Amino acid sequence: MTIEAPEIEVVNSWRVACDGGEGALGHPRVWLNIPRDRGWVECGYCDKRYVHGERAAREEEPAQ
Repeated sequence: MTIEAPEIEVVNSWRVACDGGEGALGHPRVWLNIPRDRGWVECGYCDKRYVHGERAAREEEPAQ
């Protein structure tokens, strides 16, 4: 059984920072590297998923 990430953000950088986005209620800022072969990474604190724009564009293309 797969559980979906609570939030997904499409980004244009292969390295992103995540702090939970809740101000004082967030978590310590962590830097995450998106693996180029997978195209996404999830934050270990809040499970937010960051998807690189190249990967997101490929997944939106209609199947042929």
